[in-house]
Amino acid sequence: MTDLRLGALGFGLRGSLARIVHRPGRGSRVTVVAEHDPALRDRAADRIPGVRTVEDHRKVVDDPDVDAVLVLTPDHTHADIACEALRAGKPVFVEKPLDITIDRCDLILRTGFETGTRLYVGHNMRHMPVIRMMRDLVLRGDIGTVKTVWVRHFVGYGGDWYFKDWHAERRCTTGLLLQKGAHDLDVLHWLAGGYTRQVQAFGDLMVYGGSPHRRSPGEPKADDWYTEDGHWPPHTQRALNPVIDVEDVSIVNMRLDNGVLAAYQQCHFTPDYWRNYTVIGDAGRLENFGDGPGGVVKVWNFRRSGYRAEADAEYLIPDVEQDAEHGGADPLLIDEFLRFVREGGRTDTSPVAARMAVAAGFRATESLRGGGVPHEVPPLDAELVAYFERGQTR
Repeated sequence: MTDLRLGALGFGLRGSLARIVHRPGRGSRVTVVAEHDPALRDRAADRIPGVRTVEDHRKVVDDPDVDAVLVLTPDHTHADIACEALRAGKPVFVEKPLDITIDRCDLILRTGFETGTRLYVGHNMRHMPVIRMMRDLVLRGDIGTVKTVWVRHFVGYGGDWYFKDWHAERRCTTGLLLQKGAHDLDVLHWLAGGYTRQVQAFGDLMVYGGSPHRRSPGEPKADDWYTEDGHWPPHTQRALNPVIDVEDVSIVNMRLDNGVLAAYQQCHFTPDYWRNYTVIGDAGRLENFGDGPGGVVKVWNFRRSGYRAEADAEYLIPDVEQDAEHGGADPLLIDEFLRFVREGGRTDTSPVAARMAVAAGFRATESLRGGGVPHEVPPLDAELVAYFERGQTR
């Protein structure tokens, strides 16, 4: 099988995907990386043997020797860059979130529809073993018909990962409820079998906003910006981003289009880092304890009782051979993207679902910044829904 020649646009935190997709002789190789930061260009050259690096992404988009591109740039740049690539006829992988506003997401999908160029969105959590396991249990009917879903996201490394660079700025993310929450909102929709139609939210900047320990504008992140065991408790964080105007706590209530009621909570200064999903149907409840290898999904569905730690059924989250950071999801995500580029067809990730996750996060952010007033989430144009649900065929 001839290698697909791939171009990576951006080589920041998600440059890891470019390394995973670089499989010379096994179906794909990264031939060029576009990155405006010279230090990151050097890193790409060091970590991807034989790769060419350029500063301007247009040199990749317009390169006839590039078969497809991965958009791994900051969130607020996705629509402009993805649409350029789609118009150039290059199949596109867009890292989640799709973009940071509803209109910009719709622009990407409309461009994909009009050009007929294949569009794939990197919602890797749909490939995480814990998520697949919970969805399989729901589809099997182990808890009956889903009626409500509760999600709690404990972001133990929030100060390191989200308040020391562009993630801390509204102009680049809208807010972390959208940027970080797009993962969870997409999973919530997938487990519940519907999309959010109405949201109401509260949130605040409780911890990092008051910190005086910020870098000067233009000053790069410190070399020790992230450590596995350090920077705890949160007030010991140093060299935060010069601008911090996003919330570090968010609480959202949702009504889905199928009647399911849901809640999502996100906190960026917890001591632990994991996601907890509780899915309640009319015949049982499931909940995960841990979201990676060694964790367990428990199901209570045989009888009523008081509190009991022992569930009616327990399922261990399996070990993975590689990329433990995302529970083995990233290689599976890349496998699906490569198959999609070559063959087309439907995928487990969904551009429509990616748009709906952003739409829910965007409207929820408007709600929390407007005093908690409920907001309606606009549906996607039916023509676009039909096109993408058919596997991007007319």
